[in-house]
Amino acid sequence: MTPRRICVVTGSRAEYGLLRFVLQAIRDSGDLRLQLAVTGTHLSPEYGLTYRAIEEDGFGIDAKVEMLLSSDSAVGITKSLGLGLVGFADAWERLHPDLIVLLGDRYEILAAATAALIARIPIAHIHGGEATEGAIDESVRHAVSKMSQLHFVAADEYRRRVIQLGEQPERVFLVGGLGVDSIRRLKLLGKAELEHALQFSFGKRTLLVTFHPATLDDEAAAGQVGELLSALASLRDTHFIFTLPNAETESHGVTRLIGQFVSERPKIAKAFSCLGQLRYLSCMQHCDGVVGNSSSGLTEAPSLHKGTVNIGDRQRGRLRASSVIDCEPNTAAIVAALRRLASPEFAAQLAHTVNPYGEGGASEKIVATLRSVSLDGLLKKRFYDVPGMKVP
Repeated sequence: MTPRRICVVTGSRAEYGLLRFVLQAIRDSGDLRLQLAVTGTHLSPEYGLTYRAIEEDGFGIDAKVEMLLSSDSAVGITKSLGLGLVGFADAWERLHPDLIVLLGDRYEILAAATAALIARIPIAHIHGGEATEGAIDESVRHAVSKMSQLHFVAADEYRRRVIQLGEQPERVFLVGGLGVDSIRRLKLLGKAELEHALQFSFGKRTLLVTFHPATLDDEAAAGQVGELLSALASLRDTHFIFTLPNAETESHGVTRLIGQFVSERPKIAKAFSCLGQLRYLSCMQHCDGVVGNSSSGLTEAPSLHKGTVNIGDRQRGRLRASSVIDCEPNTAAIVAALRRLASPEFAAQLAHTVNPYGEGGASEKIVATLRSVSLDGLLKKRFYDVPGMKVP
């Protein structure tokens, strides 16, 4: 029997980290054949050519889809999306996969999904049904769900939402969050080992900071990150590890301001364009809190019992644990949230944090379904009307 060809797409460092154990399980399966398509920032010198790390992990790359323009304007991102559509059309014609696996909500994934839809290749979508009301990712995520035939979701609320979009319940699988898998399965670095790997010393307190543009906000991302940096500058006896944003609208301004902050404080702050998942999660484990608006502060930090200061609207609507402190994107609100993060009362309750994204095992559940699910008639979708649902 010919192995089923499963093509997984990755376009960013964070996404690859989440998919790594799925990739391993597909590769090691006797009845599946892994294909890997790499795109986006993985192929950009500006973001560290991270496709090399994928190869160092032992994965062969079957397609490299160049699509990223060196522009963070809306026009530049839109043109990158167009290039991606052309590139994935060629990739799907050449690879002819039986099923494509996509994760999340970035515009690279939208290009891959659109090309697959027209090429009549079924899609399995991971982490659908989630809400991030402050970013265009929200619309992209739901659009990819509607183009997909199989769905692997992280929580029961997200499963209900995908079904509400009209997807058949028997094709929506509750598996939990992939980020939790990585925490459970990776051997994280010890503190001294991590400091050596980063060439950076932790302070009395150390914060892990990641800030992405909230792409639906009227206020410019540079203004919001300026408020954040003003709040951080007010802290004493604190070191900062920054991870820089991915390629998206207004990301260059955020990167520039963080670079200026770090250059003025070289002994207590350092910025990284790509930490890789092992170093990133190790930083999270040893830091005294996560600050910014990254999804990892909501989906992964709770499993390490770390507090998160979540700034602004980018993650609004996403499930969150009791370890998450939400605040507005202004200096006064961020300072107040940082004080709460450092308070003994807040620290005392972190040990009891329950992660709403589960306890691990998502990778195995996904691959088990990819092996067993029938692909016959999968492309022709029937809209599912939720029984008893009334329109307001």
